Parts: sequence; C-alpha cells; structure tokens
Amino acid sequence: MTKSEFVSLVASKAELTKKDSEKALDAIIASIEETLKKGESVTFVGFGTFSVTERAARTARVPRTGEEVKVPAKKAVKFKVGKNFKDLIAGPSKASKKKK
Repeated sequence: MTKSEFVSLVASKAELTKKDSEKALDAIIASIEETLKKGESVTFVGFGTFSVTERAARTARVPRTGEEVKVPAKKAVKFKVGKNFKDLIAGPSKASKKKK
C-alpha cells in the first residue's frame, strides 16, 4: 500500500478530507522521528513500540569476493509488535488459548 492509498483509507475511516488525513499522518511521522532522535521510544499500547538501538561495529564478508570489510557501529530504529496487533495478524498464541 502506498502513502496516498493509506491516506485515502484513513480519510474514509475518520471521515476527514484527504488533505487533513495527510497532514495528520505527516505530523504523526514527524513526531515519532523527533522522539526517536532524542533517544526515547514511542509506544502505542496494543500496536507496538518504536525504539532506537545501538548496533556494534562488526566485520562482514563480501559474498562475491570473500573480502572482509569493517562495518562501523551505528544506531538503528527497531519496531516491536504489540500483543494485540500480533494476535490480530497471526492469531492468538498457544499460551493464550490455554488460559481460556
């Protein structure tokens, strides 16, 4: 799904104009980016958590040549799926079925 398709879907579900939906989506994305830049995480209960993680420096190998290259340490964005969202897509886990 493209951004414009997503904006159209949100607009129809929220009964907003496409322009207002796109503004809202852009504001949400910008807010998440700003928060992650500060090193903080963003959690939407039931949906998931965006966070920043440190990746250590490592040595990798170029498959074609076998040459070793050094990959520097860097920060990366990580998304951990929330339980409700995960269950919606994958179905409830065996553990949650046993509890019922």
